[in-house]
Amino acid sequence: MPLDDSSVTRFLQTFPGEVLRPADAGFAEARAAAVWNGAITHQPALIVRPTSTEDVAATLALARETGTDVTVRGGGHSAAGSCVEQGAVMVDLSRMNGVRLDVEARRAHVGGGASWAAVDAATAPHGLAVVGGTVSHTGVAGLTLSGGLGWLTSQQGLACDNLVAATLVTADGRTVTVTDQAEPDLMWALRGAGTNFGVVTELVFDLHEVAPMADLGLFFWPVADAAEQLAFAREYLFDLPESMGAVVAASSAPPEPFVPEQHRGTPGITVLIANWGNAEEHAAAVAPLRARAPLFELVTSLPYVALQQMLDDAEPWGIHGYAKSLNFDDLPDEAIAILLDRLPRRRSPMSEVPMFTLRGRYSEIPDDSTAWGSPRSARWAAALLGLAWDEESYAADRAWVRDLWQALRPYASGEGAYLNFETDTEERRVRVSYGEDKYRRLAALKDEWDPDNVFHHNPNVPPAAADIPTPREATPTQADKTTR
Repeated sequence: MPLDDSSVTRFLQTFPGEVLRPADAGFAEARAAAVWNGAITHQPALIVRPTSTEDVAATLALARETGTDVTVRGGGHSAAGSCVEQGAVMVDLSRMNGVRLDVEARRAHVGGGASWAAVDAATAPHGLAVVGGTVSHTGVAGLTLSGGLGWLTSQQGLACDNLVAATLVTADGRTVTVTDQAEPDLMWALRGAGTNFGVVTELVFDLHEVAPMADLGLFFWPVADAAEQLAFAREYLFDLPESMGAVVAASSAPPEPFVPEQHRGTPGITVLIANWGNAEEHAAAVAPLRARAPLFELVTSLPYVALQQMLDDAEPWGIHGYAKSLNFDDLPDEAIAILLDRLPRRRSPMSEVPMFTLRGRYSEIPDDSTAWGSPRSARWAAALLGLAWDEESYAADRAWVRDLWQALRPYASGEGAYLNFETDTEERRVRVSYGEDKYRRLAALKDEWDPDNVFHHNPNVPPAAADIPTPREATPTQADKTTR
């Protein structure tokens, strides 16, 4: 329903933070800055930028008073654009973006609106880090509360595995400190399904020793030569020490100085291996890949913060994006053949399929210890990304993603998804991704903490009391509603 002008007027008289209405100067800029995905065209009725938990509670009170929908903007990097909805009140946490370290205790206190670039910049000078994505302009809260894969996953697990406390503002305005000692069930839920229970205004992470300099090896083979190399990598990468990070990407050769000009834009497979603190160990690890005649390579030392930023241009702010995901226990030859056959059919050279190795610390953590839905036994998490600047290419590559996803599904480990890699998050997709047992436990917690499902613009778990039947898989026409 439309926001009541008198309620907004009263709110403006007492609210200390920034509030923007559609007619205000700065609204359009704030709206554009709020959402990474340029395909999302929804316009909120109000953008509120709190600077404290009290401000957040006051904003939620306004939404309750007026019966207005609420969305939460942490870093704004959701592929589904869940931080913005037509006519809603957006709680934009971008002013709550501080990072405070307790170096002695190895803890980072991170504002709900911070990006991973801010965390990395604060921790690296102390030789500390926590696993946090591979694109530095991703928001800390959104990535963590739904999982959090990154270069350090084999050392540290997921970002949510390293979350030790959170400050949560509930739908009814309460501020709750959540830890394993205080509200342990809710802490379990925040580690993987945390956007469902309130506005997280601060996250506290365990930090780990990580050398501030890293060694990187990047090796690229064109599609015609890539099947044998990917078949090699699918086994070899799992023989690496847990101290090393490894990622594979089906993509185009980037327009970077280290890529010969004649090869830029060539579709193929990239294998990347990163290590910290031992150049000789890294050189030995990448030697078998160097010996396999890549079209080009990059082997270099670089600061960890630069490694974290290296892929930023692959997912630039404002690009049109569509995402689906699959988990794999293995990458059989048949799946590799499908991937390499479909890769050149993209319209946009930006569209890609990054694949994360799931090993080491990630696989050592028991499945039931967090709400994270994907099985810890899976070996690969793949993101199928359609990325384009223009509408025509975006529409073509959205169809390309869906077609590739359908073709690869028979080889995946179940129907579940890493929900940070999903644009379409209808209930059935969410339900199968968490699994029935976790889904029911989450729904019961939703009853307790958000019985009216105020926080539903997310990979949503409705309250158990809602007794909503499991819907059929969404059709492409239905799924379009999330991005148009």
